[in-house]
Amino acid sequence: MPGPGSTADAVFAALTPVIEGLAATFGRSCEVVLHDYRDPERSVVAVAGSVTGRQPGDAMSEIGLRVLAAGDDARNEVGYVTRAQDGRLLKCTTLPLRDVDGMLIGALCVNIDMTSINRAAGVLTDLLGLSTVDESTSNVTTNFSGDLDQVVDSLIERAERAHAVPVTALGREERVALVRSLHDAGVFSLRGAPGRIAKRLGISRTGLYNDLAELKKDKP
Repeated sequence: MPGPGSTADAVFAALTPVIEGLAATFGRSCEVVLHDYRDPERSVVAVAGSVTGRQPGDAMSEIGLRVLAAGDDARNEVGYVTRAQDGRLLKCTTLPLRDVDGMLIGALCVNIDMTSINRAAGVLTDLLGLSTVDESTSNVTTNFSGDLDQVVDSLIERAERAHAVPVTALGREERVALVRSLHDAGVFSLRGAPGRIAKRLGISRTGLYNDLAELKKDKP
């Protein structure tokens, strides 16, 4: 009987040729990305289309981190809206993949660039005298960088903007809140995450572990 690793490999082997057909069905505004979560820093197995600029061997995005952290609780996320870092509006779907034992092994992601579609819809609504298309449906920006350190930096920089101070200047209470947000985003499911995060926050690993222990106290 095949082991867990071989069944996961079979899933990715079966889906790799499928993503080309999916992307072609929706045209050049569509990108389909196949992720293998067994290697978060090189999770992208295959890509069809070009919307986010992902390449095979790239790391997972913030969205992937969140799904990986959810583990058994990960569910299909269909048609949610986010923005690329260059401001383009994207409509995305993330479908978790599981092996024969039900263990989360990856995800199939569909990203559609809505920018041109919304522009065309705006012209049509003007011609028909209808209400205009609202592009402000999402203020969430997702970092689709192929470098996991850049993804983590984006999450930390978001916290810096929220607090209007560098993370190295945060008080203990604010820093624990930041660590909680990183934990909820799935960052600590990565190998070597504590060292990376501690360095970025300007604290020792011991200090970071104390913050994580504080989070456990807050759980019911």
